[in-house]
Amino acid sequence: MAENPSVFDLTPESFAELCRREDLPPFLGKQVLEWTYAKRVIDPALMTNLSARNRERLASLVDFGQGVTLAEQVATDGTRKLLLGWPEGAAHAGTTPLPIAGQPPSRQTECVMIPNPDRRTACVSSQVGCPVGCAFCASGIGGLEGNLTTGRIVEQVWRLSGLPGVGRISNVVFMGMGEPLANLGHVLPAIRTMHADWGLGISARKITISTVGLPAAIRKLHEFELPVTLALSLHAPNDELRRKIIPWAEYATIAEILESCDEWFRKTGREITLEYILLGGFNDRPEHAKELAAVARRLRSNVNLIRYNEVKGVPFSRPSTDDVLEFQKILRERNVNVHIRASRGRDIAAACGQLRHERRGAPA
Repeated sequence: MAENPSVFDLTPESFAELCRREDLPPFLGKQVLEWTYAKRVIDPALMTNLSARNRERLASLVDFGQGVTLAEQVATDGTRKLLLGWPEGAAHAGTTPLPIAGQPPSRQTECVMIPNPDRRTACVSSQVGCPVGCAFCASGIGGLEGNLTTGRIVEQVWRLSGLPGVGRISNVVFMGMGEPLANLGHVLPAIRTMHADWGLGISARKITISTVGLPAAIRKLHEFELPVTLALSLHAPNDELRRKIIPWAEYATIAEILESCDEWFRKTGREITLEYILLGGFNDRPEHAKELAAVARRLRSNVNLIRYNEVKGVPFSRPSTDDVLEFQKILRERNVNVHIRASRGRDIAAACGQLRHERRGAPA
């Protein structure tokens, strides 16, 4: 038997088709989506303008939320992190049963809400685990377990916005677990729902897709109708150094990736953001800053410097403040628009994959 769709998978069009197929009133989908997004209600029993019969039918046809919150952490700076578990099989009657009684779902992902005075940013995952296997990142430890569906991507944002005191999410970044461009078939529909007036109503320009750099997928993204932001996770200024920390760097050189990013700018008119994690003593030397400046000037780009958050069992360290400031100074002297991203949620292991990794047990 096919799995039920999540309510977060459905659009007005697909919900109308489901209603036609199941001989339900055609306006039912619009009502349910309004309850879900405008009123934040996903229990069909509480959707009081639906008949009892229709509520019962919907509960057997649609999953009203598939995620199970396994852990929640709140940092001293207000950053909030959720560890969500996802069932591997279908869920029925509006509930999400655990695969084995008393045990959490084995498929787990993280999402984070980052507060700022003028915005609330959701950092979401696109996959369970990660296929890229960056040497410094906890997300890829154990490899890839699967893609997240459209609904499960959207549900992360919905759940973060419902946390006490959070309210409306204004920005979304695909910088959690997984490589978003390796799951475009679900990521792009999720963005459409996040952007839609009937959905989460988030401006497309405030949605950022971060990629390790897949030239063919970047070219596919050129044709996407919404003006999202693209960020390139560069993390090294030359191919030799990059291959030591990013296994997928074997498949595309920096020059090839930059060529596809050039095409992105020519076709969309939107600048690229270069993300660069500073690893103490590895890629944070003055010579690396000078090389990175040449790369940044090759593109219409901004550079975000990110101080590494340590991961248990991973042999990289956080750079010193002096080294970070010197790195930034060298870039600015070469007319690069560069910012140091504020470290958020360090006291709750807010870097992607850390909470999942620590709960599963880090190597000694």
